[in-house]
Amino acid sequence: MIKLEHVVLASPEQMKFIIEGMRNPMNSWEKSDSRTCRQDGAFCMECEHKNDYCLGENDHSLMQRLSNAGTDHRKFMRMLPVYVRIAAPLYWWKEFDTYKVGTVANSCSTMHKIQAKEFTMDDFSCEHLNRIGTSSLWDIIDVLNAARSLYLKGGDYKGEHYDPKDKQVWWQMIQLLPSSYNQTRNVMMNYEVLANIYKSRKDHKLDEWRSFCKWVEELPYSELIIETAVSLEVGRMFGEPFPWTKEAGKRMGANSCSMKDVEEAIKRFDPNDGVKSHMTMIDNLWMNN
Repeated sequence: MIKLEHVVLASPEQMKFIIEGMRNPMNSWEKSDSRTCRQDGAFCMECEHKNDYCLGENDHSLMQRLSNAGTDHRKFMRMLPVYVRIAAPLYWWKEFDTYKVGTVANSCSTMHKIQAKEFTMDDFSCEHLNRIGTSSLWDIIDVLNAARSLYLKGGDYKGEHYDPKDKQVWWQMIQLLPSSYNQTRNVMMNYEVLANIYKSRKDHKLDEWRSFCKWVEELPYSELIIETAVSLEVGRMFGEPFPWTKEAGKRMGANSCSMKDVEEAIKRFDPNDGVKSHMTMIDNLWMNN
């Protein structure tokens, strides 16, 4: 189980700043065509994403080409923040914690607040447990609640007496807590981090990762994340950055920018078929934009 809520994205002021910086290399600020689009609580009818800011065609086109050109060129994606409150099991969080660069999180603490409420089945991700597994989890919950009661009130248990706040009792809760326990964290990420996550986790065996990636697909301008993920995957296969474009995809015979279609297209790829090289495409990035 995973729950993603309270999503906070870049404000109009931040978007203006990010686009301004994105255009710094070529001093092309006058070509920016984005604008704030929400006034008096009413959304602009032209804004596809309904998020207070209309991303212009010129700016969007440049973002797509820069995002496909490699990490050196898509620095703007590291400036696009995403804040979200996530409730997920500990077995998922230990995988998420591999993404250290570009992420910050504040978590609900098991160290300080594990005894704050009674343990229930709703505190755990257990949708795949069978009857034996569910019965075992109930037994663990009973033991955790017994330890919690002893920690809070003290008392006797199986012939031994424990005082309130006994650390030995606290250790029972900490070390018996299953990895299916759901923890909540408020997380800050950016679009570059999400592109790396999407590339690696889109087809992961854990339901939580697949749900996370579906949430990514619903973010404003998610095409930047998805196309960057495809570019990263193709770059991994070729051993060098490979900017993904519709033109290159068409020549390679890919039906779409999905990982599966790209992998199939690469099998048919002829490096001498006229697809532009990486550096040639970089030289042409800024043309007309």
